[in-house]
Amino acid sequence: MPGMQFPYPRKASDPHVYTSSRPSSYGRRRNLKALAPYILGAVALVWLVVYLFSGSGSSTVKRAPPGTPEVVIVTTIDPKLSETYKNNIKENRKDYAARHGYTTFFPNTTDYDLMPNIPSSWSTIPALRHAMTLYPHTPWLFYLTSTALIMNTRETLHDRILEPRKLESMMIVDKPVVPPDSVIKTFSHLRGERVDFILTQDKEGLAGGSMLIRTGEWAKFFLDAWFDPLYRSYNFQKAEGHALEHIVQWHGTVLAKLALVPQRILNSYMRETGGGSSEGECTRAFSREIVH
Repeated sequence: MPGMQFPYPRKASDPHVYTSSRPSSYGRRRNLKALAPYILGAVALVWLVVYLFSGSGSSTVKRAPPGTPEVVIVTTIDPKLSETYKNNIKENRKDYAARHGYTTFFPNTTDYDLMPNIPSSWSTIPALRHAMTLYPHTPWLFYLTSTALIMNTRETLHDRILEPRKLESMMIVDKPVVPPDSVIKTFSHLRGERVDFILTQDKEGLAGGSMLIRTGEWAKFFLDAWFDPLYRSYNFQKAEGHALEHIVQWHGTVLAKLALVPQRILNSYMRETGGGSSEGECTRAFSREIVH
């Protein structure tokens, strides 16, 4: 039909220019690739700063407040002892602690709720737990029975035994834990820095009258296990002493943290008592039991 127009849009004389998106996408990827080392470097720097200053790099690291003693000397005291005897024992520990920046703790054996009809010597364990609560940032507990004296007051415990390489040089390795013929032996390749529990032997077994325990989660586990009601009610002949020998021999988590050292290093006996070997009677002993 003449003059009729159809409703189709007029085709433009200049066609639209369609550009592919591929070049711009490729450019962005190239730019990101070029920036990647800088982004990774920034992330690594932030992580390093957080690691160094947050204190979260190691769960075992404690930031102790200024003035925190390195060692707490723990001695449980029987209230029935004479006042003179108790004062002499306390002064012996206080003198040594004052020389080296340590502190002392003297709970009574009656301070803790023990099970009925069990020896008061079991109070050693809650006393150590108590000391760890009072001094949570102190690295080491040094238990010394009230029947012993510190003889060498000039030497620090660190110099005497706690320095890892020093400890390694004197550890009794691959020997029966409980002499003379225990089938369980001490570890042969235990590193000094991994030790959390140090004590000695005498000719009859483990000598728990003098021992060192590193504070921390392992110590809490160990002391709680040792004080288990099952052991307290078992009627061991030597009470907590035989319970300790059982735990050390049959619980690998305890044996793996234990270092035995020669008796003269930590817990010698008087010659007159006949309780120790020649190793335990050395005149240059650090501490000495005066009653056995």
